[in-house]
Amino acid sequence: MRLRIDLSYDGAGFHGWATQPGLRTVQGEVEGAIATVLRLDERVALTCAGRTDTGVHARGQVVHVDLPDDVDPAALHRRLRRILPDDVVARDCVVAPEGFDARFAALERRYVYRIDDTGTPDPLPRGHVVAWRKPLDVAAMHEAGSLLLGEHDFAAFCRRREGATTVRTLLELSTRREGPLLLTTVRADAFCHSMVRALMGALVAVGEERHPPSWAGQVLAAGVRDSRVRVMPAHGLTLEQVTYPGEDGLADRVTRARRRRDE
Repeated sequence: MRLRIDLSYDGAGFHGWATQPGLRTVQGEVEGAIATVLRLDERVALTCAGRTDTGVHARGQVVHVDLPDDVDPAALHRRLRRILPDDVVARDCVVAPEGFDARFAALERRYVYRIDDTGTPDPLPRGHVVAWRKPLDVAAMHEAGSLLLGEHDFAAFCRRREGATTVRTLLELSTRREGPLLLTTVRADAFCHSMVRALMGALVAVGEERHPPSWAGQVLAAGVRDSRVRVMPAHGLTLEQVTYPGEDGLADRVTRARRRRDE
């Protein structure tokens, strides 16, 4: 039986999503909690929609796990909510539809990056908002983001991994002001390692008027990492939502996504 579990977590206390020996990770905490609840001798393996980096938060992370058919999802959910630490919440736990895969079935992931450029930041949300000393030009940042939309090789904004493609389809990169905050929404079919924070580095450089909006497109076209693009701090970034097709489209989406990763 495959279960879908929806998670939220504060990434400040974790060394990212993926299990690492001797380090506290989200995957390690949740896998350990499931093993405890079900009294398993070995930990189960979770698959997530997107591996968040150290310090990155999630409001809408999605995972799947394969468990024996006699497991009661509702009871598992209740017990997970009791034993998980305060910085991780299991928001839902249900039987996944046939063909569901948390990673490969996803149509898009939506992140939001939050910046306070007022010079007098509110100290209360400081763990989720980046305080910036210089005022930023929101219109210029929004224009720069619009120039990066579509399917491209985002090698200039990614940490390369052997055998992995850096071609992605960027669906939205929009910046708006909401009260004292700048909120940048980033949506794509998938992301490379550090891609969102590198994109934010380019937008902030434009927002500080160090470069015109067209510069972001020039960096993308160059296809190599640019030392002028700063990778922004992790704590300003939150995975807000993962979107999936209807049940009839799951199998086709998984096939397409797997093929693309192998190209």
